[in-house]
Amino acid sequence: MICYTLKCSDNHSFDSWFQSAAAYDKLMAAGMVTCSVCGALGVEKAVMAPQVRTKSAKEKAAGPLSAPASPAEQALSQMRKMVEATSENVGDSFASEARAIHDGDAPKRSIYGQAKPEEAKALIDEGIDVAPLPWGNKRTN
Repeated sequence: MICYTLKCSDNHSFDSWFQSAAAYDKLMAAGMVTCSVCGALGVEKAVMAPQVRTKSAKEKAAGPLSAPASPAEQALSQMRKMVEATSENVGDSFASEARAIHDGDAPKRSIYGQAKPEEAKALIDEGIDVAPLPWGNKRTN
Protein backbone atom coordinates (compact mmCIF):
# COMPACT_ATOMS: atom_id res chain seq x y z
CA MET A 1 0.00 0.00 0.00
CA ILE A 2 1.12 3.54 -0.74
CA CYS A 3 -0.33 6.85 0.40
CA TYR A 4 -0.17 9.89 -1.87
CA THR A 5 -1.04 13.46 -1.04
CA LEU A 6 -3.18 14.64 -3.94
CA LYS A 7 -4.39 18.06 -5.04
CA CYS A 8 -7.23 18.97 -7.41
CA SER A 9 -7.46 21.88 -9.84
CA ASP A 10 -9.37 23.83 -7.12
CA ASN A 11 -6.41 23.38 -4.70
CA HIS A 12 -8.20 20.92 -2.39
CA SER A 13 -5.54 18.75 -0.78
CA PHE A 14 -6.24 15.23 0.49
CA ASP A 15 -4.50 11.90 1.09
CA SER A 16 -5.46 8.70 -0.65
CA TRP A 17 -4.21 5.11 -0.39
CA PHE A 18 -3.42 2.95 -3.41
CA GLN A 19 -2.40 -0.69 -3.73
CA SER A 20 0.81 0.34 -5.51
CA ALA A 21 2.32 3.11 -7.63
CA ALA A 22 1.29 1.11 -10.72
CA ALA A 23 -2.31 0.88 -9.42
CA TYR A 24 -2.33 4.68 -8.96
CA ASP A 25 -1.10 5.18 -12.54
CA LYS A 26 -3.73 2.77 -13.88
CA LEU A 27 -6.58 4.50 -11.99
CA MET A 28 -5.39 7.94 -13.12
CA ALA A 29 -5.25 6.80 -16.76
CA ALA A 30 -8.82 5.47 -16.44
CA GLY A 31 -10.06 8.78 -14.98
CA MET A 32 -11.11 7.13 -11.72
CA VAL A 33 -9.22 9.37 -9.28
CA THR A 34 -11.38 12.30 -8.19
CA CYS A 35 -11.12 14.98 -5.53
CA SER A 36 -12.58 13.81 -2.23
CA VAL A 37 -13.87 17.33 -1.54
CA CYS A 38 -15.43 18.49 -4.83
CA GLY A 39 -15.36 15.43 -7.10
CA ALA A 40 -13.18 17.11 -9.74
CA LEU A 41 -11.22 14.86 -12.11
CA GLY A 42 -8.24 17.26 -12.39
CA VAL A 43 -6.19 15.55 -9.66
CA GLU A 44 -2.41 15.34 -9.44
CA LYS A 45 0.19 14.33 -6.88
CA ALA A 46 1.12 17.15 -4.52
CA VAL A 47 4.55 17.72 -3.03
CA MET A 48 4.77 15.62 0.10
CA ALA A 49 7.33 14.84 2.75
CA PRO A 50 8.08 11.24 3.66
CA GLN A 51 6.57 10.02 6.90
CA VAL A 52 9.08 8.69 9.38
CA ARG A 53 7.43 6.82 12.21
CA THR A 54 9.00 6.98 15.60
CA LYS A 55 8.14 4.75 18.53
CA SER A 56 5.98 7.48 20.11
CA ALA A 57 4.15 8.08 16.82
CA LYS A 58 3.25 4.38 16.63
CA GLU A 59 1.76 4.53 20.11
CA LYS A 60 -0.64 7.33 19.19
CA ALA A 61 -3.99 6.10 17.91
CA ALA A 62 -4.69 7.29 14.39
CA GLY A 63 -8.19 8.22 13.30
CA PRO A 64 -10.02 6.18 10.69
CA LEU A 65 -8.80 6.62 7.13
CA SER A 66 -12.30 7.44 5.92
CA ALA A 67 -12.84 10.36 8.35
CA PRO A 68 -13.03 13.82 6.71
CA ALA A 69 -9.79 15.73 7.21
CA SER A 70 -11.08 19.29 7.33
CA PRO A 71 -14.19 21.18 8.48
CA ALA A 72 -15.12 21.69 4.81
CA GLU A 73 -14.95 17.94 4.18
CA GLN A 74 -17.02 17.30 7.31
CA ALA A 75 -19.70 19.79 6.20
CA LEU A 76 -19.75 18.29 2.70
CA SER A 77 -20.06 14.79 4.16
CA GLN A 78 -22.98 15.86 6.37
CA MET A 79 -24.67 17.60 3.44
CA ARG A 80 -24.33 14.50 1.27
CA LYS A 81 -25.79 12.27 4.01
CA MET A 82 -28.75 14.66 4.42
CA VAL A 83 -29.46 14.80 0.67
CA GLU A 84 -29.24 11.01 0.34
CA ALA A 85 -31.49 10.48 3.39
CA THR A 86 -34.20 12.96 2.35
CA SER A 87 -34.19 12.63 -1.44
CA GLU A 88 -34.74 9.90 -4.01
CA ASN A 89 -31.88 8.95 -6.30
CA VAL A 90 -33.40 8.72 -9.79
CA GLY A 91 -30.04 8.09 -11.49
CA ASP A 92 -29.74 8.85 -15.18
CA SER A 93 -33.44 9.69 -15.49
CA PHE A 94 -33.01 12.90 -13.47
CA ALA A 95 -33.96 15.27 -16.31
CA SER A 96 -37.13 13.41 -17.31
CA GLU A 97 -38.20 12.89 -13.70
CA ALA A 98 -37.60 16.57 -12.80
CA ARG A 99 -39.66 17.60 -15.83
CA ALA A 100 -42.47 15.18 -14.86
CA ILE A 101 -42.55 16.57 -11.30
CA HIS A 102 -42.61 20.13 -12.63
CA ASP A 103 -45.44 19.32 -15.05
CA GLY A 104 -47.47 17.54 -12.35
CA ASP A 105 -47.16 14.12 -14.02
CA ALA A 106 -45.19 12.68 -11.09
CA PRO A 107 -45.57 13.19 -7.33
CA LYS A 108 -43.76 16.21 -5.90
CA ARG A 109 -40.63 15.15 -3.98
CA SER A 110 -36.93 15.86 -3.64
CA ILE A 111 -34.79 13.99 -6.14
CA TYR A 112 -31.17 13.80 -7.19
CA GLY A 113 -29.33 11.99 -9.96
CA GLN A 114 -27.23 12.55 -13.04
CA ALA A 115 -27.94 14.82 -15.99
CA LYS A 116 -25.84 15.79 -18.95
CA PRO A 117 -24.93 19.50 -19.05
CA GLU A 118 -27.25 20.09 -22.02
CA GLU A 119 -30.13 18.38 -20.15
CA ALA A 120 -29.56 20.56 -17.07
CA LYS A 121 -29.45 23.70 -19.24
CA ALA A 122 -32.72 22.70 -20.93
CA LEU A 123 -34.37 22.25 -17.52
CA ILE A 124 -33.21 25.70 -16.42
CA ASP A 125 -34.41 27.22 -19.73
CA GLU A 126 -37.84 25.66 -19.02
CA GLY A 127 -37.96 27.33 -15.60
CA ILE A 128 -37.27 24.14 -13.63
CA ASP A 129 -35.00 24.75 -10.64
CA VAL A 130 -31.96 22.46 -10.58
CA ALA A 131 -28.57 22.76 -8.93
CA PRO A 132 -25.36 20.73 -9.22
CA LEU A 133 -24.28 18.80 -6.14
CA PRO A 134 -20.69 19.43 -5.01
CA TRP A 135 -19.55 15.80 -5.13
CA GLY A 136 -19.01 13.09 -7.70
CA ASN A 137 -20.75 9.77 -7.99
CA LYS A 138 -20.00 6.99 -5.55
CA ARG A 139 -18.00 4.35 -7.32
CA THR A 140 -18.72 0.69 -6.77
CA ASN A 141 -16.32 -2.21 -7.23
